[in-house]
Amino acid sequence: MDRPWWLVVAVVLLSFAAMATAKLTKKEIDEFEARLQVERTELAEQLATIEDQTFATTQSDLSGDVGVDDESADAGTATFEREKELSIEQNVRDLLQKIDRALKRIDAGTYGICERCGKPIEKARIKALPYVDLCIKDAQAQSRR
Repeated sequence: MDRPWWLVVAVVLLSFAAMATAKLTKKEIDEFEARLQVERTELAEQLATIEDQTFATTQSDLSGDVGVDDESADAGTATFEREKELSIEQNVRDLLQKIDRALKRIDAGTYGICERCGKPIEKARIKALPYVDLCIKDAQAQSRR
């Protein structure tokens, strides 16, 4: 009994889709937890370095104040650099919070489950962003708001 080629392709695609959204195994969760711990350590070190550099900066550097002889372009550059550093610091803090929440979900047994719909998050998405808490569908819906 020959099946139409399109039926075979459909069955294969459905089985891949089922595997992509299947619940994570204990081994996979352990691997993601280790990866999250490493990323957390690296980000904490980056944040400490950023904070050390911030405290080492003089008040005039922080405010962008310049002396009479300094050019206004230097002040603009210093202000731009400071704003860039603050942005990087905030991004690192945000990532640390996301990682901490992911580690709490691992402890709670809800890691890999979409917080909005309750379905498993796609494995490819978790591999790319191990701290995600929404499936692709719900993340897209949230970004449209």
